[in-house]
Amino acid sequence: MKSKLVHKALLVLLCGVVFAGCSSAPAKETGQRSSFKIMYADESYFFQQYGDLFAMQYPNIDIEVVSMNSIYSGDNQDYDKAFADFVEKEQPDVLMLGTDNYEKYATAGKLQELDTLIERDKYDTGSIYPALLEILKEKGGGKLYGLAPSFYGSALYYNADLFAKYGVEVPHDGMTWQEIIDTARRFPTDGDEKTRVYGFGNDYGMSMGNLASAIAGTQGLKYINTDTMKITLNTDSWKQAYKLAKDAVDSGTIYNPKDGGFRSGTLEEYYQSQAFLMGRMAMTTSNSYLLRNIKDAKNTLKDYKPFQVGIVAGPVDPAEPDKSRDIYFNELFAIRANSPNADAAWEFLKFVNGEPFAKIKSRSLNNGLLSRMGNSKEYDGVNLDVFYKLKPNLDGASSLDNDKIPRKFHSQYQSIVDRELKLVEENKKSIEEALQTMEQEGQTVLDKTVKDEAAKKNGEQGDDGSEDAEETANNSDDGMIIISN
Repeated sequence: MKSKLVHKALLVLLCGVVFAGCSSAPAKETGQRSSFKIMYADESYFFQQYGDLFAMQYPNIDIEVVSMNSIYSGDNQDYDKAFADFVEKEQPDVLMLGTDNYEKYATAGKLQELDTLIERDKYDTGSIYPALLEILKEKGGGKLYGLAPSFYGSALYYNADLFAKYGVEVPHDGMTWQEIIDTARRFPTDGDEKTRVYGFGNDYGMSMGNLASAIAGTQGLKYINTDTMKITLNTDSWKQAYKLAKDAVDSGTIYNPKDGGFRSGTLEEYYQSQAFLMGRMAMTTSNSYLLRNIKDAKNTLKDYKPFQVGIVAGPVDPAEPDKSRDIYFNELFAIRANSPNADAAWEFLKFVNGEPFAKIKSRSLNNGLLSRMGNSKEYDGVNLDVFYKLKPNLDGASSLDNDKIPRKFHSQYQSIVDRELKLVEENKKSIEEALQTMEQEGQTVLDKTVKDEAAKKNGEQGDDGSEDAEETANNSDDGMIIISN
């Protein structure tokens, strides 16, 4: 108990020092109280991430957090409707949005425009990630309706020591997948699976399908058009993505362990199973969280051998080399139009997107990268500027309107994909033949599951939800990673 009190006292002292040094205005000390209601995934995590610090600076503003768990629970096939129903019922003053529903709500006039508030209060947005403001204004029809304190971005990591050892030129910003794989193939492929060096891979191994999906994602390829509900795979772009992936995997340079990689064990065993962490992989793509893992591995493993880490911006689509489809804004905060507590809500938005808050949060990478630039220049000696070099492109596969795709489609379609790709890997079928089958059979499954879903909604088919529950249970174990103490 005593240690907790000391920790809290130090936190208050630290916040006081930081806020005093960075805030242009002191905390409000008037006796007038105000409040606002905010929607968030979990109340305790909200206060850990935002609420406690805000309360220290604004003790006269009360916060009510309404959990969003009900949106995700039950058999909510239509997420948009569940989300809209939640907002209508709870009437939160501050909405937490993703980039997809941010655009919908802004276009529908359901959000308060922020430009006038920014101008009124002379709120400084100059050090906020410019590409973030640009994309939010674009999605808002030229106006700003929300702000995101943080974001997640992916980049290309490399082991500079391995590049020096084997005399390979280090990666550079803006590399395409073709260039990355060509570079990876310059590393040796001999040796035991558990000790050899790999040119490229990820944490758990990369099959041909995994790599092809990553390539397709960078290029913005979508296998389903959710406007027409048509599957399109048998195209030159998809063929090239799979051919590049197959050639890379066949060359032996891609980390793809036969046992499927780490599945369960201690934290030490987890770290030891990671080829890049252990200095046996030349390149990998990941977000900023990998830097935390590297730092933790140094502190956890007794015989850990550190190496020089380099990061460059990429991979990129050769058609748009200045953009990335691997940048995500998961926590966009906006004020509901006609909110009776707009002033208090605006104080919250200003605070969590401001300099003092960013200075506190810059000490960790717990919630991604800060949108307020200049505070997180480096982490454990590695420069973080690379994550701000590319502009976000939000038209990738993650922009699919997945609510239109029935849940039962995914597992049935995946079994077709797995079967066909196995035949390609065994050289029993060409890539073109496999893609054609995946497209044709996948369309049949999609048409049927869409029809069944429509019939279910119209009450033409009785279903107690047990099949969905069973499928969810079966799929929940797929790819599960268990780390024991």
